[in-house]
Amino acid sequence: MIPTIMVAIIFIAFIGTLLVKTVRPLFMSRSSFLTALFDVPVIWVIARVLAVIFSIMVFFKLGPEAIWSENTGAILMFDLLPVLFCVFFFAGLLLPLLLNFGLLELFGALLTKFMRPVFKLPGRSAIDALASWLGDGTIGVLLTSKQYEDGYYTKREAAIIGTTFSVVSITFSIVIIKQVGLESYFVPYYLTVTLSGMIAAIVLPRIWPLANKPNTFINEKVDDNTMELIPDGYSRFEYGMEQAQLQARRSRSVSKFLQDGVKNILDMWIGVAPIVMAIGTVALIIAEYTPIFQWLGLPFIPLLELLRIPEAQAASQTLIVGFADMFLPSILAAGIESEMTRFIIAAVSVTQLIYMSEVGGLLLGSKIPVGMKDLIILFLLRTLITLPIITLVAHIIF
Repeated sequence: MIPTIMVAIIFIAFIGTLLVKTVRPLFMSRSSFLTALFDVPVIWVIARVLAVIFSIMVFFKLGPEAIWSENTGAILMFDLLPVLFCVFFFAGLLLPLLLNFGLLELFGALLTKFMRPVFKLPGRSAIDALASWLGDGTIGVLLTSKQYEDGYYTKREAAIIGTTFSVVSITFSIVIIKQVGLESYFVPYYLTVTLSGMIAAIVLPRIWPLANKPNTFINEKVDDNTMELIPDGYSRFEYGMEQAQLQARRSRSVSKFLQDGVKNILDMWIGVAPIVMAIGTVALIIAEYTPIFQWLGLPFIPLLELLRIPEAQAASQTLIVGFADMFLPSILAAGIESEMTRFIIAAVSVTQLIYMSEVGGLLLGSKIPVGMKDLIILFLLRTLITLPIITLVAHIIF
């Protein structure tokens, strides 16, 4: 039933936006929550219109097969959106447990000395990173967006976390390595992904475009780092515990907890599902039915040959197609004979991180200040940074 529910949610997003932009009913204009949910910029209005058209065409198999085939719209409607529906429901409902009861305050005090010099981030961002790496990248994006909206992260910090730590989960990594037929290499594979991902996370915040993001909060106030100062007479642990307890005491209302959870769920369902459906479908159609990604992969052939990667021409198109969807590179790689090349493609496809069918769409649909241009540049930079590291490890293993 979940695909049916997702069609209904996308339709509600479209109707709500239409009402806000035309009739502007009083009950919607008086509610700051409904206004934020439906009064979106023009580009998102277009995305919601496309999403409702695509979802109806895919659900009822109407119009050109390119839109509703099992490799394009059907993947999103029947595979990805049901997963996102469940993730958004439970993550949204339970997100206040991470945010409102002191965990972030404690880790913020304890880990700032590590996170700030290494990743240019506050200590509390360690929870976002762990939620992404061990749980799912979508949870990391949602957690980061919420923290940014609540004034805990600057624009630069939110952009760094959203585009650097929102990695696919361990479970999905198993699916990727299984698709390329190298299950026995999972441990070195995931260690390679972790190593290259950490190096990318250290390098990217220090270069353009992330380094050029303004270090101001959502209200345009400049970050003066006073939130991270430890008062005299306190150890980091003592101060973190005190701040955590203060935060926990402010969150005693069960009804407020449930209210915040329901708002989170609606915000995710209505804000993100149409973006993923619209942009994801367009990206997958381009990947499946045009040679554009093959052409875009051609400049990588000399680099792959320089790195002595077997079957460089076949591997080149997989490097760019990952921008459309994280699973496409491993599907294309399944036909490549070289185990080393398949290993490299599987690892790079996970460390590229920005996929328009999921994390990319989520980032664009969130309040995190990154645009399409940023995502394209960061996708290419992540590929160029992680590819040599992964290739070096692959030469050692194979």
